[in-house]
Amino acid sequence: MRLSELKTGEKGVIVKVLGHGGFRKRIVEMGFIKGKTVEVLLNAPLKDPIKYQVMGYEISLRRQEAAMIEVMSEQEAKQAELQPDFHGGLPEDLPVSDEELKRLALGKRRTINVALVGNPNCGKTSLFNIASGSHERVGNYSGVTVDAKEGYFDFQGYHFRIVDLPGTYSLSAYSPEELYVRKHIIEETPDFIINVVDSSNLERNLYLTTQLIDMNVRMVIALNMYDELEASGNKLDYLTLGKLMGVPMVPTVCRTGKGIERLFHVIINIYEGGDFLDKNGQISPEIRKDMQDWHKAYVPDHDFGTDEEDKHPHHVCRHIHINHGPELERSIEEVKQAICRNEDIRYKYSTRFLAIKLLENDKDLEQVVSTLPNGADILAVRDHEEERLRQVLNEESEQAITDAKYGFVAGALRETFVDNHQEKSRTTHFIDAIVTHRIWGYPIFFLFMYLMFEVTFSVGQYPMDWIESGVAWLGEYINIHMPEGPLKAMLVDGVIGGVGSVIVFLPNILILYFFISLMEDSGYMARAAFIMDKIMHKMGLHGKSFIPLIMGFGCNVPAIMASRTIENRKSRLVTMFINPLMSCSARLPIYLVLTAAFFPHHASLVLLSIYAIGIVLAIVMARLFCRFLVKGDDTPFVMELPPYRLPTSKAILRHTWEKGEQYLRKMGGIILVASIVIWALGYYPHSDHYETVTEQQENSYIGRIGKVIEPVMEPLGFDWKLSVGILSGVGAKELVVSTLGVLYADDADADSVSLGERIPITPLVAFGYMVFVLIYFPCIATLAAIKGETGSWKWTCFVAGYTTVLAWVVSFLIYQVGGLLL
Repeated sequence: MRLSELKTGEKGVIVKVLGHGGFRKRIVEMGFIKGKTVEVLLNAPLKDPIKYQVMGYEISLRRQEAAMIEVMSEQEAKQAELQPDFHGGLPEDLPVSDEELKRLALGKRRTINVALVGNPNCGKTSLFNIASGSHERVGNYSGVTVDAKEGYFDFQGYHFRIVDLPGTYSLSAYSPEELYVRKHIIEETPDFIINVVDSSNLERNLYLTTQLIDMNVRMVIALNMYDELEASGNKLDYLTLGKLMGVPMVPTVCRTGKGIERLFHVIINIYEGGDFLDKNGQISPEIRKDMQDWHKAYVPDHDFGTDEEDKHPHHVCRHIHINHGPELERSIEEVKQAICRNEDIRYKYSTRFLAIKLLENDKDLEQVVSTLPNGADILAVRDHEEERLRQVLNEESEQAITDAKYGFVAGALRETFVDNHQEKSRTTHFIDAIVTHRIWGYPIFFLFMYLMFEVTFSVGQYPMDWIESGVAWLGEYINIHMPEGPLKAMLVDGVIGGVGSVIVFLPNILILYFFISLMEDSGYMARAAFIMDKIMHKMGLHGKSFIPLIMGFGCNVPAIMASRTIENRKSRLVTMFINPLMSCSARLPIYLVLTAAFFPHHASLVLLSIYAIGIVLAIVMARLFCRFLVKGDDTPFVMELPPYRLPTSKAILRHTWEKGEQYLRKMGGIILVASIVIWALGYYPHSDHYETVTEQQENSYIGRIGKVIEPVMEPLGFDWKLSVGILSGVGAKELVVSTLGVLYADDADADSVSLGERIPITPLVAFGYMVFVLIYFPCIATLAAIKGETGSWKWTCFVAGYTTVLAWVVSFLIYQVGGLLL
């Protein structure tokens, strides 16, 4: 509950004060300290301000300021005490003692909300995974986390709620990630920010840190990949650097878990003591006693204050101002003074941060300021100061602020960082010289793609055969031992025929994701984007578009979400439009069924050609969309090429198995239900008068549906059964195989031959069918992702329509032209 929600005469105990450091400091100095009882004395006639009594003083707060103070009310305390073993619970009117209320409030305080903020590739998600035990995706390239993910864990008597925010290089309003991260920090007001920094690239990573310092948030820096810094022979005095920046720093190696416990121990220390330091940096005796009691109960290995980590609240946790130089500081102060006339905004934003962002021409915050009573005056002051800086510094204020921040970081590192000037990335440079070569780079990339498909098909064939034999045995066992009837038909033809025909491809899916994970985690995927930038540019896209397109080979849904890392709107939209042409793993089973039956000696080449057709069509459609459909200017290609890292087997196998687990869950969910529905539509209306199974199916509900759409699909060489398979794939592409498995389950030779061999078509029709499945109508989940990212039903319907029409046209040409040539 927030303090603003208490009614006149009610009282509560303060749990914590939220908001930025300047606001917290002012509120705490007024006496709103954790564990203190506060009572509502009076609400003003217009409900604002509100008079409170705390520590014997009467203090007035605005309602919006009171809303930033979390309290434990008497009513909440009573509800917390109502336990079933209390024989019906406590009576509602039984008062709660002040000591009990304080105990419950301090217990509630032991939930700490933490946000992870850092550059892409800095190891945020690895820290999130190892701390929370979650299995969030880790990738060695920009934009893996495209949304905030939550995790929870308990440590040293505290409950942590961790939010993994998208990787971002700054807090400007340039990309969706930057806006998302900034909005989360301001509106969700986390108790703590963990700024994850790549220790091997300090200067660039600490630029984001300077912006977080401007926001005046409570923060600790995790110096991640510290083992790489030590291995390079460089030295960093991180304690001194932390003092210079006013932020404690903790070396970590998230890959192994080293330093994680120390990191969260430091967070607890600062969370409990950081807001209660006097001007000499000393903690009040009452707060110190609470911390000593906690330390004694949960950290028995050493006494409070005797270890280096416990000294951080006293010596490091102090807010500093990044010195931007006299001229910039003068302008920042002028704009800040204009903003400070508005009390309504000071509780939410650091006024210094707002002033700096206005001088950087941040359009998003300009809109916020323009709504203030003196918004026009503030912007006028900003414009005047911008012009003055342009005259004095001979450069734009935004560039001057950026230079000043990098200058501050460089100065701090000169004091604390010793570079041995050795070549740190010989291995990376050597590999890059080969895989990004202007001639050999492309053949190497396509060789990797071919090997991926070859191994997926050839190695995956062995476990696939074993699973297929098990499914066949199970179907035969039920067929022999169960009496005839609808239940037996449903189990054999519906469940086993449908789900069994899809589950056999689990090994292939696992192998495909294994290779994709290997390329992502090693850092090669970023190189692929680098070498493909020129081709992307000719398509009218950005080099960053290549990452979502490659991700589409795994699943189109996260790939479309990953497109938000592309700053340029035109490139972002077109990338989403063509992403469904990238053949996702859900389409793989139908390819494997048909290539094994109709192209047994050239399966890998045929499979590669299907993927190549999707890529070529994506290039053509992107060019057309950029020229005629979506207008906009291009942006420069700026993308980090992280050093190569050896992926851990644990991370690779875990990610691979998670995809397999998702696949199995699909088997027991949508595919099982859909298989039973398809079977029922093919079984009813049932009659013993039909002489053959084929006659029964043709007169069933599914047969009637197939006959309706057959005229549209007949020019492509597809009969009504193949047409129904395509129709079912609208829900999920795996349903195409399960549907065909059900429709062809009653063939006489169903138990002796594979599904592909039971489909009576020519190799040409089989190839056309695979191409149609590749291109047509994206699955419902993909369309939902497009709607979510574009915010428009118009674009969603457009993608569904153009892909279906394109699939029909291409398959028609394959069947008709191929028929003339063959």
